[in-house]
Amino acid sequence: MAIPVIDFSKLDGDERAATLAEITAGFQEYGFFQLVNTGIPDELLERVKKVCGDIYELREDGFEESNPTVKALARLVDQEREELVVRKIEDMDWEDSFTLQDDLPWPSNPPAFKETMMEYRRELKKLAEKLLGVMEELLGLEEGRIRKVFTNDGDLEAFYGTKVSHYPPCPRPELVDGLRAHTDAGGLILLFQDDRVGGLQVLPHGGDGRRWVDVQPVENAIVVNTGDQIEVITNGRYKSAWHRILATRDGNRRSIASFYNPVRMATIAPAIPDTSGNGAAAAYPSFKFGDYMEVYVKQKFQAKEPRFAALATK
Repeated sequence: MAIPVIDFSKLDGDERAATLAEITAGFQEYGFFQLVNTGIPDELLERVKKVCGDIYELREDGFEESNPTVKALARLVDQEREELVVRKIEDMDWEDSFTLQDDLPWPSNPPAFKETMMEYRRELKKLAEKLLGVMEELLGLEEGRIRKVFTNDGDLEAFYGTKVSHYPPCPRPELVDGLRAHTDAGGLILLFQDDRVGGLQVLPHGGDGRRWVDVQPVENAIVVNTGDQIEVITNGRYKSAWHRILATRDGNRRSIASFYNPVRMATIAPAIPDTSGNGAAAAYPSFKFGDYMEVYVKQKFQAKEPRFAALATK
């Protein structure tokens, strides 16, 4: 089973119906798919690769010298040399990351980083909003319905943040994950992943639920997945998918994830009827996104169903 790669430019041509069918399958059967020909200039994506590589070079010494996971792994290796039993690190990730938001301070070095990433974020935001429109069309919702939910009925701008991550070479990848398995909390996630170093894996909805599938590197593709809030809004039709990043011995994996999320005071509730056939009006509770996040930060790497259940009792 391979993660679908969809030519987004065909959405505006004679193959629109077939492309919409591919996107539907991506949302429903996999929870992940990749878009090529998104309209984002390759020249911009190449600049993004360069400035993100340059900024990691500035951060690399700090990761190696002070990252808690690096230190924890070193302790495990020392214990192993003493012939003690060692177990995989379960509460840390082999990851260097930082977050970009318009209202927060940005790195000043390298000099081209801010200008390049601001331009990139503008392009990704346009793509996210176009994809939400496609989703509304597929679900039979009125245009702008999901964005209206995300913005608290238009009172505020939807939350939009970008996480810039690197997963450096790991000397003992069997003892730690790059990023532990989880579902994403929010709405729509657009990932510009490394086109050489793999490691991202997903549990597709259409599989047996036990076999991890690689999200294969595709040059200048944008990986799309949906978070827990889209699962609720679609009443389970577009479920958030479990995914993880493996640590690897070779290669420094770049990962730039942009999150188009509801504002914290947005009310999240099913917007379409239940399709399970049990006659229920809604399979999920109604709640404030901020309340969900309070639960999520404590249970991110645990099953998502108890998170929904916790909100149903509030």
